[in-house]
Amino acid sequence: MPNLSPLLYSSNEHTTFLKELDLVETEKQEINSARADVRDELRKKLPAAMKARGYSGKERKPKFFIQGSWAYKTLNRPCQTPPQQSDVDDGVYLPMSIITEENRPIMAIQDFRAAVWDVLKPMCDEKGWALSSKATCMRVEVSTTAHIDLPLYAIPDDQYALIIEGMEARNYGVLKSLAINSEQDSWKKLPSDKILLACEDKWIVSDPLKMKEWFELEISDKEEQLRRVIRYVKAFRDNQWDKGGPSSILLMAAACPLFEFHYKRDDLALLAVVSGLPNALREGVKSPVDSKIYLTDALGDDGIEEAAEKFEMFKKHLVASIENSAQKEMACLWMRTMLGERFPNLPDLIGDPVFNPMPPAMAVIPPEQGPSEIVKRTKAG
Repeated sequence: MPNLSPLLYSSNEHTTFLKELDLVETEKQEINSARADVRDELRKKLPAAMKARGYSGKERKPKFFIQGSWAYKTLNRPCQTPPQQSDVDDGVYLPMSIITEENRPIMAIQDFRAAVWDVLKPMCDEKGWALSSKATCMRVEVSTTAHIDLPLYAIPDDQYALIIEGMEARNYGVLKSLAINSEQDSWKKLPSDKILLACEDKWIVSDPLKMKEWFELEISDKEEQLRRVIRYVKAFRDNQWDKGGPSSILLMAAACPLFEFHYKRDDLALLAVVSGLPNALREGVKSPVDSKIYLTDALGDDGIEEAAEKFEMFKKHLVASIENSAQKEMACLWMRTMLGERFPNLPDLIGDPVFNPMPPAMAVIPPEQGPSEIVKRTKAG
């Protein structure tokens, strides 16, 4: 069968779909620079803003942990702008005194969120950025194509101290907590039930490190092809929905169990995942780090069925493209219908069907006669 993989991914210089999904260097620099500015402003001014809001605890600077697609290395350039944007998640952590019997931070959620707003609003106004408050984070929109989400976390004071110890043990030092690289965000393992995320009306237990560790283990077991396939699936989502659709975490959680490694054949690995996604979505996809949570619940019944039908359509186009040995131009057209114009229209790069001849060492061995085939009784008429 023809090989579409050279158009999906290649180490050669020609255009590939994966290269078209990558942020260009100027986009990376813009996001990194904005993230550094946000971190620096919060580090310098958040302690004072907290005290102004009535927080009387020991003054502590916030710590940060990059999470989400940027940390997983599955971030794609937005496909349809507007409204789509590159989404970078940078968690903000502060130590809190804990009410022992309730195991919850004393500080009100409104104070935490309001203090972050007080710090960032002047800087955002000066730079022409838009600051907004979402259900689970504060959002800084740095351009028409990118935003930084800041989920706000509270952790016990003693665990905050462990973070500092862990950083110093790795020679980073406290002052180097401004980490541009996700690999530099090194933390000692925090108890998952002690990490609390500030939502609009309540604190919820949330440990982003567990998801990152789970995904890194999946990649370690199944190799980088899995990460690429997830990026292809996310790119399909972004081409089919200008907003909404299955979340990136949902697609990641659904794809990992379905993945099958195919040597130098990203197209076949993608087909294995796409073939299994409709049924997986309809059955419900659990969080890989909390079996009590169904990630598909956020879609609702209608959204699940819509997503399942779209992936069934993708499977049909993908199968036709892979099995079409005569019309490579049509294969490119079908793939572009599903994945968008970023999929290269380069039919000459589609590999020809490969026929593996018998190795010479086997050809010199005379064949052995096998057992006679059983002749079944037939009825004519």
